[in-house]
Amino acid sequence: MKATIERATLLRCLSHVQSVVERRNTIPILSNVLIDAAPGGSLRLMATDLDLQVVETMNAVSVDVPGAITVSAHLLFDIARKLPDGSQVSIEVADNRMVVKAGRSRFTLPTLPRDDFPVIVEGELPTSFEVPAARLAEMIDRTRFAISTEETRYYLNGIFLHVTDEELKAAATDGHRLARFTLPRPDGAEGMPDVIVPRKCVGELRKLLEEALDTNVQVDLSASKVRFTLGGEDGVVLTSKLIDGTFPDYSRVIPTGNDKLLKLDPRSFFEGVDRVATIATEKTRAVKMALDNDRVTLSVTSPDNGTAAEEVPADYSSQGFEIGFNAGYLKDILSQIDGDTVELHLADAGAPTLIRQNEKSAALYVLMPMRV
Repeated sequence: MKATIERATLLRCLSHVQSVVERRNTIPILSNVLIDAAPGGSLRLMATDLDLQVVETMNAVSVDVPGAITVSAHLLFDIARKLPDGSQVSIEVADNRMVVKAGRSRFTLPTLPRDDFPVIVEGELPTSFEVPAARLAEMIDRTRFAISTEETRYYLNGIFLHVTDEELKAAATDGHRLARFTLPRPDGAEGMPDVIVPRKCVGELRKLLEEALDTNVQVDLSASKVRFTLGGEDGVVLTSKLIDGTFPDYSRVIPTGNDKLLKLDPRSFFEGVDRVATIATEKTRAVKMALDNDRVTLSVTSPDNGTAAEEVPADYSSQGFEIGFNAGYLKDILSQIDGDTVELHLADAGAPTLIRQNEKSAALYVLMPMRV
């Protein structure tokens, strides 16, 4: 194999594929990236961790000898990063070694044969639809902070996607808070199986979307696999296994009868919570909210660090009461609200609270209270 590639092109592709590769691997081939040079002048790069696979095709300056080989993904990425801007990188394979040259630099790297490289078998992916990349990115941003990191509840370690007659819904929960985002159902999504997209796939997809926000993403899936294609045929293809589990019926925890409505400015509310939470410790992460007609008094009491309180102007006309929330969870939700107002629909100190920008917003959050 012998090919020449622009350094910028190589670096961009390697940055996409190498982040899938785990730093510590017991199986040596999984540390490698597969480089496949085709006679037509294109290079295909592939990396996998056996659950997630990313493939990207890039145009080479020239392909003199077609062929395929695997080489350390992180090593090649670090080399490409340190090569001079604007240089052309020549890659040549001989005697189980890859020689990488650019300008006056020359590296000789060990390789492993391409036949040992595992490929995820996709099988049939009967459901197929397109989503604007910017909407998909927003869907991820508005929900992924609520994904559980508890490995024992593995079925909560991802974003749950499902369709209704009119909508495509994404939901994530860790048992303390719930985030849900709704899109109009794309053409082709009817009859889609309910699926849970794993946390790592969500993270990698979000990184790739950043460079393709003005395009559409092709989504193909079955009950066990999902494939995201960005940038058409010669773009990036991310394939992932789905979490094999049943996501709980989260609609049961979305309150419908919360009749106390509190409206605030999300930014001043966030900053107030952030300030009083400065003295909170691991044991006392709760911030207490005392609701009055025109204000909310936020307070934190810590046996080690003393007390803190702050008043935030608010619009509230129901009976006053006190309720406590985990300060970190509350800030996570408030940071997702873009507008000038946030609505909190409350029932009492022990019931889940519904949080959203307004009744028209695509994103909706539910937060469980804490005892204070």
